[in-house]
Amino acid sequence: MAHAHDLPDLTTSDRRALLSLARAAIETRLGIPPTEEPEHTPAFDRPGGAFVTVLVERELRGCVGLPEVCEPLGQVVSYCARAAAFGDPRFPPVTLPDLRHLSLEISVLTPAEAVVDPAVVEVGRHGLVVEQGTARGLLLPQVAAEHGWTREQFLDHTCIKAGLPPNAWRRGASVYSFEAVVFAERERS
Repeated sequence: MAHAHDLPDLTTSDRRALLSLARAAIETRLGIPPTEEPEHTPAFDRPGGAFVTVLVERELRGCVGLPEVCEPLGQVVSYCARAAAFGDPRFPPVTLPDLRHLSLEISVLTPAEAVVDPAVVEVGRHGLVVEQGTARGLLLPQVAAEHGWTREQFLDHTCIKAGLPPNAWRRGASVYSFEAVVFAERERS
């Protein structure tokens, strides 16, 4: 599938800096000095959508993203890190004792493109957005791969995430795909 948008080119130092920026945003919000001052890289300044996933002892503790934004990536990552750690309504906010077991994953997204033929969706490569009326659901590319879903199950689950019936993608809901550069901190145990 030809994509008008290539994956963002993020060097190893860009990735490390974005992860340290996300961690610093969480540490600062908890009232402690950042473990590491993030080194500013040009990646911070270019616009882009991203998700930040917070894990505590390898369990999901928050995941928040801004998929379609024109804000600088550094601001997006800082905002999403704080929102995932302290504002995801599915989980209690991260606490100071959680920090020892906390790890972060960042997904930097390409802009979403309309899916004309669902057969082009590749599990593990594409993330999905399903929209119908005011309902909207998004699942990152790694979610389908982690769950071992087929393409159809991935489409169904994205509909469910939107609060729609599982087969809404077959019945007029709009489907969009995107790709992501996904990177994480090494396990801290």
